[in-house]
Amino acid sequence: MPVGAGVLGGGTSAAAEAPRRAEDGAVWGLTVEHRTDPLGVDAARPRFGWRMRSATRGRSQGAYQILVASSPDKLTAARADVWNSGRVRSADSVAVRYAGRPLRASVRCHWTVTVWDTEGRPVGTAAPASFETGLMSTDGVAGWDGAQWIGMKGKTPNSAGAPMLRKEAARKNRSRVREARLYVSALGVYEAYVNGRRVTVPQDGGTTIELLPPGWTNYDACVNYLTYDVTDLVTRERDLTLAVVLGNGWYNGRVSDGSTYYSKDGNPLALKARLLVRYADGTSQSVVTGPDGGWKATDTGPYRADDIYDGQTYDARRELPGWTAHGFDDSAWSDVERVAFEDKYPDVRLLAYPGETARLMSEWDRRPRSITVATGVTGQDGSPNGKGHIVVDPARTVTDPAKAAAAPVTIGSGETAVFDLGQNMVGVARYSLRGPAGARVEFRFGEMLNDDSAGADGPEGSVYRANLRSAKATSTYILKGDRHGETHQDSLTFYGFRYVSVTATDTVTITGLTGKVATSAIRETGTVTTDDPDINQLADNIRWGQRGNYLWVPTDCPQRDERLGWTGDTQVFATTGLYNVDAGVFLSHFQDTVVDSQAIYGADKAQFTGVAPGGRYNFPGGGSGWADAGVIVPWTVWQMTGDTTIVKDNWPAMSRYLDWIGAQTGDTHAGQGSLTGDWLAPQKTSAQLMSDVYYGYVARLMGQLARAIGRTAEGKAYDQLFGRIRQAFITKYLSTEGGTVTVKSSLGEASPIEPGADPDQKTEDNSQSALLWVLKLGFYETQAQRRTLVGLLADNIGNDEAYKAAHPDSSRVRYAENTLSVGFLGVNVLAPVLTEEGRADLAYELLHQDALPSWLYSVKNGATTVWERWNSYSEDDGFGPVSMNSFNHYAYGAIMEWMYAYMAGIARDPDHPGFKRFLLHPHIDPTGRITRVSGSYQSPYGEISSEWAVDGAGRTLVYDAVVPANSEATLRLPTAAAGGVREGRTPLARVEGVRFLGHADGVSSYRIPSGRYHLTADLR
Repeated sequence: MPVGAGVLGGGTSAAAEAPRRAEDGAVWGLTVEHRTDPLGVDAARPRFGWRMRSATRGRSQGAYQILVASSPDKLTAARADVWNSGRVRSADSVAVRYAGRPLRASVRCHWTVTVWDTEGRPVGTAAPASFETGLMSTDGVAGWDGAQWIGMKGKTPNSAGAPMLRKEAARKNRSRVREARLYVSALGVYEAYVNGRRVTVPQDGGTTIELLPPGWTNYDACVNYLTYDVTDLVTRERDLTLAVVLGNGWYNGRVSDGSTYYSKDGNPLALKARLLVRYADGTSQSVVTGPDGGWKATDTGPYRADDIYDGQTYDARRELPGWTAHGFDDSAWSDVERVAFEDKYPDVRLLAYPGETARLMSEWDRRPRSITVATGVTGQDGSPNGKGHIVVDPARTVTDPAKAAAAPVTIGSGETAVFDLGQNMVGVARYSLRGPAGARVEFRFGEMLNDDSAGADGPEGSVYRANLRSAKATSTYILKGDRHGETHQDSLTFYGFRYVSVTATDTVTITGLTGKVATSAIRETGTVTTDDPDINQLADNIRWGQRGNYLWVPTDCPQRDERLGWTGDTQVFATTGLYNVDAGVFLSHFQDTVVDSQAIYGADKAQFTGVAPGGRYNFPGGGSGWADAGVIVPWTVWQMTGDTTIVKDNWPAMSRYLDWIGAQTGDTHAGQGSLTGDWLAPQKTSAQLMSDVYYGYVARLMGQLARAIGRTAEGKAYDQLFGRIRQAFITKYLSTEGGTVTVKSSLGEASPIEPGADPDQKTEDNSQSALLWVLKLGFYETQAQRRTLVGLLADNIGNDEAYKAAHPDSSRVRYAENTLSVGFLGVNVLAPVLTEEGRADLAYELLHQDALPSWLYSVKNGATTVWERWNSYSEDDGFGPVSMNSFNHYAYGAIMEWMYAYMAGIARDPDHPGFKRFLLHPHIDPTGRITRVSGSYQSPYGEISSEWAVDGAGRTLVYDAVVPANSEATLRLPTAAAGGVREGRTPLARVEGVRFLGHADGVSSYRIPSGRYHLTADLR
């Protein structure tokens, strides 16, 4: 048997040494490529992972043995016919590489792992898990069995009607079906059917459907395919019928305007698929796409129009009952033809999608909380904006949430029903209705209701849609007139919405409406809760924003005519995103797209881009803060997961980017420039200064990344580059004239492209974002300067009357005391830097603030997601600048990183990535408004828990923590004296396995092994 490096012996049966104890779950959480029992794995050397649990404190892994076999019964060392790692002396349990014989395509492998502790005692053997290889190719040929890209013959791109393709084939074998797999991709998006039933994916013990597979890529560089287990759809049928609807998705439409593959006239939509059926007698059969294989197509069905921005039109009168099943008469349908995609893009790669797809999550469904029926508009003459207010019919309006959830409502022509789902979400609406054939019903989606302010786009009480810009965001349904009712939900688009406005050309009854949530953020890993309901609402808003914007790619917003993979938004939120959700593969896949974009759209094929994928709004100028995502995202994924794969894979692209910046700016060691600067910051900072600090930041990260993958010489070179950038920054921006320290953040203009910005507002010295970054990167020369800079930052935030009097020309004079004034590039730095500099009191003051600008301002104003602007809406001014005003933008939600790492106290140790060793360092709220915090995070080693409560008199801290097996923590707790932390009556320093590290500045530090802890600490 092939064995791995570092093997101590491969001949002993793991089962014999450690009898299976699957029931105790001591070894659990098995993953391959960071997924559970995945299908379609195309990695030649897949990564294995597992966790261990133990009731014994301090237990860690000392060795492991992985067995991989073709069937579960062969999972013994003597019979494992794919790989036996042998007993490997190692603590590794994350991203352990397969080292067996080459894996073949479309093969299911079963595996298990046995773990021994550091004393050589068996911990247990995991219950068997499985993985299945994909087609193991990138050229779209190998493994596809001759499948070709096909589309409807004679179909003019962008013409009415979505292509519907189908093929029937007889089963060539009457033997029992052992397994069936569908490999499928599209140029565009698809919904697929096998033998009359929709193809689904497993979710939460059941199944669900995906929305808009196969997702979004740079189509001229890479297209993804997906793998489905369709055995259940095939076994009971004598024939094989494969049917697919194709939609435009991101491939056609103005979402791709500016992309190299974009055509204003549209591209032909295409399908590539292979249905593989294996029989019990060992034979197999393939049904593949091809121009001569009996495939037929039509565009006369009910799918009349679809667009990512504009929505979908569905005419139920055109439904073709039975078209997805065997026996349907398609003789009048058109033929199909080969779509010559590879001819145009011969180097395109067809790759297995590696992560979690975007799918509908029923647990987050939302039903109406109120239904308002409007019969007209009145009061225009007396309203401040001249738009009046809607006339409400009280007889049909339902304000009781319990009743509204299921209440039917009837509307006629000229009337409008407004459904409030109570939550800003992303997905589609599922609606049921009755009415006459031919009645046209339009469901328009929006995030807010109009008020009487100047920015409103309709009468008060109607759905506000001006911020959608050119996006029509409308689901149009034409009834077929079924007296039993009709139900529909769109499948070829998505919407961002809380409110749904419904109108009809005839009298119809809406008998039900549900908001169906679609997301790629399907496996949540972290929670933070407090005894402050406003803070809890903020955390909930951040989580909902992530759900909505982690949809195939991390987007900026889900509702308007944008919805793009902005890289700046992605990088500032990445750590928060990885705490909240198991998103390592999701962000790694996005990084692959970023690298493709670098080669297609980046300056000199070296600069990372502001948007990925595609070319819409991809600015060619200075990209600091956005382009730097190409380095920051790999660093963040590595730090949070401990897996260096993303670093190794992206090293050439990252080093090319740093070399490119150096070539642009040379010995000045300045950044590349920034068109965006500290985006949407109330206080303006020089965009060039922000570029310079980001150049320093990514240079510093590159030094760490180089050492992580054994490139020590390059790591040293990047450290030296960071030193030169630091010195150049200090020389240019740090003034000590007159004995005072000043960060000259007024040297240069702010973003020249920010919509809605005041053209007369100037950049200012000692801006919040500049001070924060100077402190974060150590861009000062002495500790005295550091203390002065912290004081300047505190004064800026405090913003009291004395500060305003001393800075009469500052933008800060317009805002309240203890408010933030950062934009996108300061928001994730603000609270962590304050806390690291000993000013957790200010971090908490800012967290609790609900005056503008603050995190709780939107919460106070009823937000259920995070806004794009601090002032996206205000009672005084109404709606923010309509040119760019999203009510679902996650960038400012990056504060949740601080909530996990500093408030709850679950923080990564940068010297031990992936939480093998981590920090438990809760920071108590000095304001006294939060007295209880509970945080948890499912780390690569298991769940970390950190909970604290301060007693009523503020004398005692009660602290509970869980450190997973095979990891350890550095615990830091506030206490008045060195011996003030106890477990029961025993000082923690005397507890077995605990090492006391010291007491300083009111904090006692310990190294603690895995286990559960219930501690108390004397605060005074």
